[in-house]
This record gives sequence, C-alpha cells and structure tokens, in this order.
Amino acid sequence: MRILFIEDHADLAANLCDYFAERGHSVDAAMDGITGLHLALVNVYDVIVLDLMLPGMDGITLCRKLRNEGAKETPVLILSARSALDDKIAGFHNGADDYLGKPFELKELEMRVLALAKRSGALLTRRLLQVADLEFNLQTMQIRRGNRRLELPTIPMKILELLMNRSPAVVWRRDIEQAIWGDSPPDSDALRVHMHTLRSLIDTPGLPTLLHTMRGVGYRLALADASSP
Repeated sequence: MRILFIEDHADLAANLCDYFAERGHSVDAAMDGITGLHLALVNVYDVIVLDLMLPGMDGITLCRKLRNEGAKETPVLILSARSALDDKIAGFHNGADDYLGKPFELKELEMRVLALAKRSGALLTRRLLQVADLEFNLQTMQIRRGNRRLELPTIPMKILELLMNRSPAVVWRRDIEQAIWGDSPPDSDALRVHMHTLRSLIDTPGLPTLLHTMRGVGYRLALADASSP
C-alpha cells in the first residue's frame, strides 16, 4: 500500500513513515500543504493522512482542492489536534473520509488506514500497472517487459511509476522533478541522465518504443499510436 503523510511536525512525520515502512508499505511525506497537494495530484496513493494546521495551505483547503479541482477520490484521513465537532464537520464536508484526533495510538491509525484502503478497493486495484507489454507490479516491485525482467535503479523506477500512472498523457518535466526531488531539484542534467537510463532499460532494440520525449515539455510513456486523453 502507498501512503502519503502531509504533516508539518518533523518528528511525528518521521515516526509515521518509519512505522508504516517497517510494515511493508511505501510512504511519502510532505511538510507543507502546497507540496502535499502537488504530490497527491501527480502520484497515485492508496490513502492520504492529512494534518489540518499546515504552512502554505491548510488541510481543509487542500482536501477541498483535491476533490473539486483535482477530481481525486483517494481516501483522506485527517489527523489533527483540532478535534472539536465543528472541525470534524468541516473536514467531512470538504471531502475527508475519516478523522482521528491527536494524541493517538499508531495501531489505531494503522487499522483506520487499512479500513479506508479496503473500503475503497485500493488493496485490490492499482497493484499492477501496465502499458503495452510493460508491467510494473507495485506489490512485489517487479518490472517486466514481455518475458524479460528489468532491474531499475531507484530514481528511474520512481519515474517509471509516475509515467505509467499517467499514461498515455504527457507528464511535464517540472512535475517529474517535483515528484522525485520536491522543492530541491538537482542540476538541469540530472533528470536527463535518469531518463536516458530508463529508456536504455525499457526500450531495447527490436521492441516498439514506449518512452517518448516531448521536447520543451516533458515525457510520455505509451505506444506511438496511443492517443492522449
């Protein structure tokens, strides 16, 4: 299961990530609302755990934008010290699926997250990404093209997951950089190097090309005749 934690308390965010990672889940974290919303929009998560009091953009606004502007149905659990009835009503009214007050027990949070994922069908879907004959099993993290298993470095693997989730649409270069490096991207050649590595592994001679460079824009993963949405 892939979880996004949007929490500005560094120690708590680290504790949450460690706890769920130790239980075999894939976790991402954002410490402000703007970064959190961006990650929630460009990536696919099974559950989002969201604090209300965030710098940049508060949790209620983030949840509303996620639902109304991003049209994302990802289950959202609000985790907040603001646990008055009016706060809970505002959270649910703006698209939250569950609400847990601070302080809390990690085990209870885990059970609520699992329940949300099961309710939405997230544990039964999105386990296998597929574009043409390229497959990415998100449960086992195995990647295959046809009958051949591919071994990808970590960053090209993350880029591939993003491109496959968005296929056949074009993914802007800045969106890839934000998803991989957040607000501190490396020099301008870093992404190009990782894309070259990815292309050399998935588009070997004799196979139809899947990874396409859209000059001045970004990248697209699809068969050449696949239409964009």
